[in-house]
Amino acid sequence: MKRRNLFLFTILLIAVATLCKFFFAPKLEWSGFSPVIAIALFSGMIVKDRKSSFLLPLIALFASDVLIEIFYRVEWFPFAGFYKHQWVNYTLLLLVTLIGWALKGKNMVSLFAGAVIAPTVFFLLSNFSSWMFMDLYPKTTAGLLQSYTAGLPFYKHALSATIVFLPLISFAYNYLTKNKTAVELA
Repeated sequence: MKRRNLFLFTILLIAVATLCKFFFAPKLEWSGFSPVIAIALFSGMIVKDRKSSFLLPLIALFASDVLIEIFYRVEWFPFAGFYKHQWVNYTLLLLVTLIGWALKGKNMVSLFAGAVIAPTVFFLLSNFSSWMFMDLYPKTTAGLLQSYTAGLPFYKHALSATIVFLPLISFAYNYLTKNKTAVELA
């Protein structure tokens, strides 16, 4: 991909991630509907240089968090872009990128498998970390189950967003690169 197209592609992903956070995150019935898991999974599947594969999802998430933080400070958004245990989300995105490495996304089966596996792993580990590191739930099996139950709406939205955004991101990438072999959609 030419540098100009890569830059435009990255800006597009940042814009979509920010818009999804801006419009969906404040509404509980849509919170969690975001392309960030799809971006991390896609990056692991496509970017050949493994070290560089971590950059796209981290840049997209960080830039969208900066914009949300700015919106919060000017009172256009109800909560901050940066918060205490946010490092967990960044770490889990790196794990999702590793899932992308393993699946490589060469056909629809691996794309769909990734779109189901990645948000599921993210849900299980992020809710476990909420239970473990935060004082929201008792440190019991019942408390852990409460954490998972409370996270089910977010999981549903993350799963549906990944199923929607992963093929769209793949299509956009293929269109910009005119490379039908990187991720075949048929």
